[in-house]
Amino acid sequence: MVEEQLLPRGIEDPAVLHAMEVVPRHLFVSDALHAQAYGDFPLPIGNGQTISQPYVVALMTQLLQLTGQEKVLEIGTGCGYQSAILAALCERVYTVERLKPLLARARKTFDRLQIYNIMSKVADGTEGWPEHAPFPAIIVTAAGPQIPQPLVDQLADPGVMVLPVADLEGQTLMVVKKEGGAVTITPVESVRFVKLVGTHGWKAA
Repeated sequence: MVEEQLLPRGIEDPAVLHAMEVVPRHLFVSDALHAQAYGDFPLPIGNGQTISQPYVVALMTQLLQLTGQEKVLEIGTGCGYQSAILAALCERVYTVERLKPLLARARKTFDRLQIYNIMSKVADGTEGWPEHAPFPAIIVTAAGPQIPQPLVDQLADPGVMVLPVADLEGQTLMVVKKEGGAVTITPVESVRFVKLVGTHGWKAA
């Protein structure tokens, strides 16, 4: 996975590459999908959600430029794979998931792997986690119609947020940086994510 999918596409942060090597991706999908877990594609994880392809996980993580000292806010725990990658690279992860069954399974996997620096809750992720703000790094693993303002407000200064944003033409991965009170937004590349549902995202069906 690392040699064939990540290095050729510009994933070069040694810490990110190491995390992608050591976190067992197959444990975050169903037994029936173990053989496909390291393929270059997303996989279903139930409840209409997916685990992102390895490259996208690595790219979003690399864009955060983590040093190991940060607390990171993650919106959309899903199966917990991205959370586990982050946990290997920062001091503490605060992850928010709106679907209780997904978070329950993710927590079981964290316990199995003895990952203890992940705090989690079931809530509307578009509202962030204000009690623990500000966050030097925020990652959003679902695409909304705009950048949720509460997440911008909870981003530390300086800080970086990585998230996909959807429009009529598709979805674009964005890097939002806050520095000296100014916020800059830089598009990175086209991506495909599930919908970000919540008060500051898409309405639930």
